[in-house]
Amino acid sequence: MLLTIDVGNTHTVLGLFDGEEIVEHWRISTDARRTADELAVLLQGLMGMHPLLGDELGDGIDGIAICATVPSVLHELREVTRRYYGDVPAVLVEPGVKTGVPILTDNPKEVGADRIINAVAAVELYGGPAIVVDFGTATTFDAVSARGEYVGGVIAPGIEISVEALGVRGAQLRKIEVARPRSVIGKNTVEAMQSGIIYGFAGQVDGVVNRMARELAEDPDDVTVIATGGLAPMVLGESSVIDEHEPWLTLVGLRLVYERNVSRM
Repeated sequence: MLLTIDVGNTHTVLGLFDGEEIVEHWRISTDARRTADELAVLLQGLMGMHPLLGDELGDGIDGIAICATVPSVLHELREVTRRYYGDVPAVLVEPGVKTGVPILTDNPKEVGADRIINAVAAVELYGGPAIVVDFGTATTFDAVSARGEYVGGVIAPGIEISVEALGVRGAQLRKIEVARPRSVIGKNTVEAMQSGIIYGFAGQVDGVVNRMARELAEDPDDVTVIATGGLAPMVLGESSVIDEHEPWLTLVGLRLVYERNVSRM
């Protein structure tokens, strides 16, 4: 089975693939202080609960694919693959890795690995033109052309960042649970903040996507809009532009990149 690991700034998502099917997944906090040995213990604990894997670390795993936006974690995961999965083919997404998606930006090396991986999966699943909206630490909007090229995107503060900023900078405000309020017009401070977050972000998504779609295609209706990320469900029902919800889009992209590179190793 293939182990895929997507390291984000706040959370790390792991997925276990049996062929093209994701059979298990886990979400843990990203901690840049964890050592390779600590990560190995964590992986062993998680995968030891799956009935198709053995008790020893590495049993049942025949491939690993990793992308990370936190360089220190990527360094430790590289050490994990070397020390604990030495006989298992591993693909770490970095410059030089074959993705199959041309990157048409001013500096391709500065584009986050997760954004490219999302584009890979979007092209494979839906073709282009497409826009991927990833609700993570930041809310990112990534554009894929009709020819399957990554052409650029938009980066905005994420939902959790905005909630935290309100609680820190607002004298009479506090950090709240991100949840849908009873109505758009809040009847108390918490509901008013929840409304501002949920409906404010839905409006942001609709506005940004509509503008991107007009630049991306002659007919904006031809653009497929795909939502992913842990907080996507909070906005799905309020946005009018999202066509598809793919919670494991990045993991699917990692599987595809692994398949495109493992034969070259």
